Amino acid sequence: MLDIKDCINDICPWSGDPVSADSLTLYKGQVVGFCNRGCRDKFEKAASMFEAKLR
Repeated sequence: MLDIKDCINDICPWSGDPVSADSLTLYKGQVVGFCNRGCRDKFEKAASMFEAKLR
């Protein structure tokens, strides 16, 4: 389970709001936080699209 204490950011990269413990994801070995699950899911979708293009 991901822990907010391992999060590399304090502010959501999408909204600018503080990150929430229930909205974390793992990206390239780092825990990244978002203010809500919607922002997290938007990031995961965008990241997977970019990763697919890089292959």
